[in-house]
Amino acid sequence: MTTEIKAFNELTADELYEILRARSAVFLIEQRIFYLDMDQTDRDSLHVFMRDGCDVVAYARLFPADKPGEVHMGRVLTTRRGCGLGKQIMAVALRTAFQRMSAECISIDSQSYVADFYRKFGFRQVSEEFILEDLPHVKMILMAAD
Repeated sequence: MTTEIKAFNELTADELYEILRARSAVFLIEQRIFYLDMDQTDRDSLHVFMRDGCDVVAYARLFPADKPGEVHMGRVLTTRRGCGLGKQIMAVALRTAFQRMSAECISIDSQSYVADFYRKFGFRQVSEEFILEDLPHVKMILMAAD
């Protein structure tokens, strides 16, 4: 298993393909969220991913938010459940946001049903539930000082 952290322009065609394949498998096929996943934000993001051979098995992307010092995390996923990949990719993504992007605050729009997962990392809910892509979400943040 290897872990990679790359800017968009550093990704190979194969890496980008495998990232998009993993995102489609989880969000489009498994969760049946029908939306345009490939957005312009990918170009401004750091892509944090774990591979088993060629397959991307865990992924998160990080990009600057609207507020100075805030980094937004999104598209967090694993393609294999119950083996600790979610914890592993989160640990790498958080370390990357704080160290490489100098984040003072990390925000995430979490699907409501997984908010407890993010709470285990110190995130706290800062919004009421809202609908995004037809699913209930909550905004959560993690401060560097927390």
